[in-house]
Amino acid sequence: MQSVQVNTEFLEVPENTQSTMNPSVLSESYKIQSQNQRISKNDIRKSLKASTADGVFAAVFDITTTGILLSNFLVELGANVVQIGMLSSIPMLVNLLQPLGAYLSERTDSRHSYCFWTYGAARLLWLFLAIAIGAASWGWGDLQNHQLVVLTLLIILASHVLKALGSASWLSWMAMLVPRQLRGRYFGVRNSFASFTILLYVPIAGLIVSFWPGGTMQGYGLVLILGLVAGVASLACQFLKTDINPKSHNYSQVKDFNHKTSNNIEKEETSETTNQIFNEPLNQPPSMWKDSNFLIFLAYFSLWMFAFNLSTPFFNLYMLDTLDLDVSWVSVYGSFQAGAGMLMLILWGKLADKVGNRTILFLVGILVAVIPLLWVGIGVDILSIWLWLPLLHILIGGTTAAIELCSNNIQLSIAPVRMQSVYFATAAAFAGVSGAIGTTIGGFIAENAFVGGLSGLFMMSVGFRLIALVPLLFVQEARRQSLTKIFQGFRKLQTVNSQQ
Repeated sequence: MQSVQVNTEFLEVPENTQSTMNPSVLSESYKIQSQNQRISKNDIRKSLKASTADGVFAAVFDITTTGILLSNFLVELGANVVQIGMLSSIPMLVNLLQPLGAYLSERTDSRHSYCFWTYGAARLLWLFLAIAIGAASWGWGDLQNHQLVVLTLLIILASHVLKALGSASWLSWMAMLVPRQLRGRYFGVRNSFASFTILLYVPIAGLIVSFWPGGTMQGYGLVLILGLVAGVASLACQFLKTDINPKSHNYSQVKDFNHKTSNNIEKEETSETTNQIFNEPLNQPPSMWKDSNFLIFLAYFSLWMFAFNLSTPFFNLYMLDTLDLDVSWVSVYGSFQAGAGMLMLILWGKLADKVGNRTILFLVGILVAVIPLLWVGIGVDILSIWLWLPLLHILIGGTTAAIELCSNNIQLSIAPVRMQSVYFATAAAFAGVSGAIGTTIGGFIAENAFVGGLSGLFMMSVGFRLIALVPLLFVQEARRQSLTKIFQGFRKLQTVNSQQ
């Protein structure tokens, strides 16, 4: 596995003083001394490798308990459109609990312990579904299909509640471990490994479900057991990551700052970062509601999640129900999507480090906005099955990889380190609620023949996606020009060229 090379510098802080530096400073400081805690270069490298392995195993668990495999399981049980919509809306709606999770995590003394118990309990809940599938398959009980649907939705609700309580803490943990100038490249590589795993695993799992002698229910039960094993392996990898004490960098003061610029960091960036540190108010937490840049990002993120989830959760339903494709076909298309994401993630990561996350989010967002229109002309003819559907999934995989990567990275860029988990949790809560509302409304629209069903829903979502991009024009990213200034620069350059 590729090792991440980093330069080692020291950030000196008195023993009786906690660190209040923002994420860029703490990430650029490859050894952190705070409350007798020091992260060395080797520890960072070991943590990043462990996190990559964690991501690979977590991808197997996530694709088993979300996406096409779970959607097909519910469709086979006779779930309706609203219940399929709940499959996507529940995980987003419970993000309302992320601020509570951030509050609880900041009062612990270990990121690892908090994440281990929340994520561990969330994953083990799926064991009850595996047991229920076994009981229904072998006649151990009198479980009906609709009862299995309800049980599945309840497990989804409970597991994602626990996951929501741990999500902000995990993101804060990674923000402290990944060097700022390597974030795009590292998360690109990490997500690329995860996408490669999905590329290999999804078609195999789809074949198991489709051709298992005991039927699709037993096939999914077997795949679910494999996913649980991978989920436990993912938790084991977290023991190899350097732990962080949340209390070591919250609500504190900086009394001494002595940092030398490394070869990979420009002096201007260091000077800017230093000024930001000492201009921050001390002895009090940063106020999100007075941070106009964060509020603008919050508006963009919420609108985008609403527009995106208005139609996206129903793409698989369109193939499984409307087109009546076998799950093995849909799994193959999912592999095309994962493969495209895998290949593009590294490129998106490097590009984000150069031009910024905001620029990519806006330009790629325009392309993602028109994707629902491409579904309208898809049918069950040979050309659609063998050409258009694979190409469409490749396009979706390559573009959504950029959106997911840059959305996470820009949050790391604009959130201050003091109580940064609260910022992450608040963004997730707003986005989760708006996304859940989008999915719920999309489910009702899809069942309404007056607007054209799923095809009408897909066309309607395009306008919402384009509108959601407008606030992104005004988001400021550290050391990056706003998009409006970039466009003004282009116009000035065109004016000069025309005059010449």
